[in-house]
Amino acid sequence: MSVEVVNFGCRLNTYEGEVMKREAEAAGLGTDGRPVILFNTCAVTAEAVRQARQAVRRARRESPDARILVTGCAAQTKPADFAGMAEVDAVLGNEEKLKAETYRALPDFGVAAAEKVRVNDIMSVRETASHMVDAIEGRARAIVQVQNGCDHRCTFCIIPYGRGNSRSVPMGAAVDQVKRLVASGYGEVVLSGVDMTSWGADLPGTPRLGALVQAILRHVPDLKRLRLSSIDSVEADEALVEALTGEARVMPHLHLSLQAGDDMILKRMKRRHSRADAIEFCARLRAARPEIVFGADIIAGFPTETEDMFENSMRLVEECGLTFLHVFPFSPREGTPAARMPQLDKGTIKGRAARLRALGEARHASHLKRLAGTHQRVLIEREGLGRTEDFTLARIDAGLPGAILDAIIEGDNGRELLARAAAAPATVPPNREPRFAHG
Repeated sequence: MSVEVVNFGCRLNTYEGEVMKREAEAAGLGTDGRPVILFNTCAVTAEAVRQARQAVRRARRESPDARILVTGCAAQTKPADFAGMAEVDAVLGNEEKLKAETYRALPDFGVAAAEKVRVNDIMSVRETASHMVDAIEGRARAIVQVQNGCDHRCTFCIIPYGRGNSRSVPMGAAVDQVKRLVASGYGEVVLSGVDMTSWGADLPGTPRLGALVQAILRHVPDLKRLRLSSIDSVEADEALVEALTGEARVMPHLHLSLQAGDDMILKRMKRRHSRADAIEFCARLRAARPEIVFGADIIAGFPTETEDMFENSMRLVEECGLTFLHVFPFSPREGTPAARMPQLDKGTIKGRAARLRALGEARHASHLKRLAGTHQRVLIEREGLGRTEDFTLARIDAGLPGAILDAIIEGDNGRELLARAAAAPATVPPNREPRFAHG
């Protein structure tokens, strides 16, 4: 059986790629000896779409007999563009890609571009199924999708049109999935979603993300490490802040959807936070938990951005104390309001992105230096490489994937920490009943 999944973009795509592979194999794809390649695309930037199209063409050259299927957000938003590629056999929507019956129906697909497409109206989808997976990112870390879609309409973002409106996995199903994964031996579970801090708004009683995090900690006492993927800081509720600052099993690392550091640009982006909100949030969490580390998404060269406005984004990196930067040169996405705003020239955008990346590299280098001589707990991801609790990469010649080791940081190589296992074995945080004010 030969089903290969090629994922682009976010961690959620990685999660869904596992479901796609399982469902495609359950439908019998690859059993006839013909290889199947599933491209799970991203639509965040024009560059991401270009890379996906390039990968499809390369795959056809290298595997002329393969059946090539394209899905994901780029396929959902622009199905005709991929269906028009001679290299593509079928185009599947974000809902369809997770169902075995879609793959069983492939023999009925035609060869004309219009007949290749199986893409539903994503806005009509009302449920996020709790898909169970057996393996994500090796044996060290598992991803649990608790939310999908987005109800916000940031002016630069095409993702709501690829993912649909916000939908939450019920709390009980999410807790049960974490229990199952921990029982299977996973050392770390990552909660993931498109707009994860909106979790619960569509569920009875409208619970908040903090209630879900506290329920997982309470009902899965054997869970060693719980990590959150990207969150919108302005939507973080008090129960979530309590868990982030008061429970050692919640990892001291947050990736924030900040996007810019200038209030006028944030307003034109239709973001829901101000510059001061972001700074206050980071300061509050760091005061309560000094070891916490922040990453963030920042867009360089948004339409109408002046040099002074850009400098505000540069200063925000320092004022929030950001360590991990994901820098996106602004890329107009057809159909979004930002694509109709006055655009900056590409050279200016590229230059500002380079300056932000250089600042991010300097911040990361300083972070590595600060950790020299400290003791850290490292989750081994693969032979010779792991991550600390604050998500810093560490080279370490010890431990099997999935093991959590006490380590001494001896230095860095400019990109990663250099660590050695401490003499004493790692200890697991006590399986105590968390005591929260909320929940």
